[in-house]
Amino acid sequence: MPTSILIVDDDPVQRRLLEAAVTKFGYRAILADDGAAGLKALDRADGGDIASMILDLSMPGVDGIGVLKTMRERGIELPVIVQTAQGGIETVVSAMRNGAFDFVVKPASPERLKTAIANALKVGALSGEASRPKRSGGVLTIKDLVTSSPAMERVLRVAQKAVASDIPILIEGESGVGKGLVARAIQGSGARRSKPFVTVNCGAIPDNLVESILFGHEKGSFTGATERHTGKFVEAHTGTLFLDEIGDLPMDVQVKLLRAVQEGEVDPVGGRSTVKVDIRLISATHRNLLQQVKDGKFREDLFYRLNVYPIFVPPLRERREDIPLLVRHFMANVGHTQPRGRIMDISAKALSMLQAYDWPGNIRQLENAVFRATVLCEGNVLTEEEFPQIRAQVEGAVVLAERSAAPADAAEPVRVRPAESAVAESPVAKAGIGLLKGVDEQGEVRTLAEVELEMIKLAIEHYNGRMSEVARRLGIGRSTLYRKLKEYGLDPVADR
Repeated sequence: MPTSILIVDDDPVQRRLLEAAVTKFGYRAILADDGAAGLKALDRADGGDIASMILDLSMPGVDGIGVLKTMRERGIELPVIVQTAQGGIETVVSAMRNGAFDFVVKPASPERLKTAIANALKVGALSGEASRPKRSGGVLTIKDLVTSSPAMERVLRVAQKAVASDIPILIEGESGVGKGLVARAIQGSGARRSKPFVTVNCGAIPDNLVESILFGHEKGSFTGATERHTGKFVEAHTGTLFLDEIGDLPMDVQVKLLRAVQEGEVDPVGGRSTVKVDIRLISATHRNLLQQVKDGKFREDLFYRLNVYPIFVPPLRERREDIPLLVRHFMANVGHTQPRGRIMDISAKALSMLQAYDWPGNIRQLENAVFRATVLCEGNVLTEEEFPQIRAQVEGAVVLAERSAAPADAAEPVRVRPAESAVAESPVAKAGIGLLKGVDEQGEVRTLAEVELEMIKLAIEHYNGRMSEVARRLGIGRSTLYRKLKEYGLDPVADR
């Protein structure tokens, strides 16, 4: 039976075109007309046969980013090729941050699509094995977490002090920074190292099942409860319970969780008596729980019960010294699945480029990037060529930063032809405006959309609203210019 490719697109014309292309490539096409239908296709019996997905980002209801987030929450590891009519860097970053494997801009050529699918299937065949670190001892400890970053060394020192007690711990930090790894290392370093370590992703559980999954239920306590379930608290008895993304818990469940933390006992759904539990509780969140308390989305009393011993894990951009160590670690993990001698090293330029990138998806994004580059590399050394998307963003950021930092008197003089003298005397020219800022007030590179909007405004002002001249100087057609004006909500007359 041919390999199945799931196509998720709300445009029937695009679906038919993709179906024809995928079939021509020798694959079986499974069609879904929106994000919800795509997720249902993954949940059905034949979903296990799906080897890759082509996903449209812009759809009504559940859009492409929503599908990617749901897949990540459900633990569905599938190489996803996203496609959109808007190919800006911000869109690429958002898609890749949420787990996309590749990115194509509509209309994608058959050759580009065929290459993307072939690469996705090559990576998908190895992802299950290579994405999991292998440890000989089976228990991770704080000493096993190697770092060269002063910021991360402080985290490990704080974590080590919490090992000797059963004090509740709240680990904070952005998604993908390794909060779960720190939690497991704390458990592996303490007296409960040989006891159960139970993990619950609170953000991935449907609201109507949270209470049952955490605290358990009796047989027949609700529709579908065909057998008794002990719950995660009871499963973790004598060991450690790790509640990941605890900021996503519904308010009604927070009340029961508070009692469980305070009293050390839980009430199963439909149960007649409470159950005593002895656990070490570690929580984690990427949200600002204190702000959620102020907004009335998280109970204040529960927050102070959980936040007894806070640990903040810094994002990867604040500990760039760790990137070389992480890269080589991920390369070694992938090396277990590669032919002997395939990948041995990474070039200094490639490593410098990876250290220059901000990694909005943190360690998870870095791991995916290294894994993809290692699998697709045809030589023995990873170079910048194996990281095309990272390279494009780093080089683009450098160019913008250099231009924004250049002194005004360093620019070459502009020789104006006599016919353009009227333009040279425009208010914009007189004001000496010649450079666009590439970096904002916080020191971050501005998005392409922001720079484009500012450039369009400048051109309209510079050429006194003569739209034909504005379009010609910007190198775009008049229809494209008016479309962009509509997208940005600009009135060429009112905004001058």
